Amino acid sequence: MAKKMKTVGMVLAASALTLSLAACGSNNDSGNNASPSGSAPAASEGGAAGGENVSITFQNIYPDPTTPTAKALKQLVQEYQDAHPNVKIELDTLNTDNQKQKLKTQAASKQIPDITMVNPAAQMKPFVDAGLFAPLNDVLDKNGLKDTYQAGLLDNYSFDGNVYALPDGNNIEVVFYNKELFEQAGISKIPTTFDEMLEDVKALKAKGITPIAIGEKDSWTGSFLFMNILLRTNGGPGFLSDVVSGKKTFEDPAFITAVDKFQDLVQAGAFPDGATSIDATAGSNLFKTGKAAMFILGTWETGAIDSSSVGSKVGAFQFPTVDGKGDLNEYMLAPGTAFAISANSKHIDVAKDFLNFYTLNLPKVQFELKNAVGQPQKVEGDLKAAGYSDLSIDVMNMFQGVKGGDLAFDNTMVPAVAQVHLNSLQNLFVQKVESSQVAKEHQAAYEANK
Repeated sequence: MAKKMKTVGMVLAASALTLSLAACGSNNDSGNNASPSGSAPAASEGGAAGGENVSITFQNIYPDPTTPTAKALKQLVQEYQDAHPNVKIELDTLNTDNQKQKLKTQAASKQIPDITMVNPAAQMKPFVDAGLFAPLNDVLDKNGLKDTYQAGLLDNYSFDGNVYALPDGNNIEVVFYNKELFEQAGISKIPTTFDEMLEDVKALKAKGITPIAIGEKDSWTGSFLFMNILLRTNGGPGFLSDVVSGKKTFEDPAFITAVDKFQDLVQAGAFPDGATSIDATAGSNLFKTGKAAMFILGTWETGAIDSSSVGSKVGAFQFPTVDGKGDLNEYMLAPGTAFAISANSKHIDVAKDFLNFYTLNLPKVQFELKNAVGQPQKVEGDLKAAGYSDLSIDVMNMFQGVKGGDLAFDNTMVPAVAQVHLNSLQNLFVQKVESSQVAKEHQAAYEANK
């Protein structure tokens, strides 16, 4: 049985703003002029530097080529291939839900790609227990890579003393909003309570403006939003851990009230028509093209929003309190999806060498692409001098005040329970359901999968 991992409630608060481009091997001061290839680590001895032609598959979840993260991926893959002509890195690019499903199918036949992506904690555990992922301690020990990660973050990807995946982010969930659309609806200030947010939703709807962008075809998006509400109705973090410890059940008033509030948003027309047929990328694009006033998701979206047509019009605020409960500085926490290597890879040394190169150089490339917000590794530099927007700087400042929070539902509960949760919430976009019945569905799934 794998050891229980440490929680991440204070990881973001302690270290999210510490940036160190020196960790990438660069000696420049700001890290936004030198080419990453100038500091690229050498290949492992006997690894990818020469010899037979090798092809490895890199399964990833960056389907939108316009995002900084997708651009960073392409850049670093090309740099590695240029330095190692005998290596071909095949990209298998999918959206999040499709990648999760494909990986499950691949795992069933023990055909994990050479490099894939997985969520932390409970979502990783079945793969680790099945012996499908290779320990990455040696990857972290090479070139000082381990020291580049924010303190405590790797605990979320560790079992029995081994690290099995390297995160691509460390984020909090915020509410991005379009200032121009708020003005058009006569909204003069950001909401600090849920009731104020609900009134803003109604005002925006009355003006023919979609209040909140979402892509609920990828069911995790609704869950992310819901967990903000539950964090507030519970009066703070820990509801799911209390369920696991037997202190609470899903039929607790905090959960039922959270479902009520979630349905209040749906019934008020907060979301785009046909939300369950819109995937996460399309949902994001609704906001980035000025067709929705708010977008409630992780800070990993900051760079993409900045580079979009509405970037100069966008601000961000903390999810509001609910019925007077909750602390604005407690967040839905999102330690990122992470890169894992198949234990059965035919070219495991090459995969490890590439992953060390990729993760060692990623912070510097992301900084250059104005995408330093939400990185899992330390990044250092003057954001203002580097041309970062007010939005990026404001979001980075939010990290400084983080007091704690909760992980995503599907990073906390076993997959069978998480799937019932995702399906149940997705259904609420289609029809109104008694909140007590939603709670019973969750509790029954939990009891059946203890």
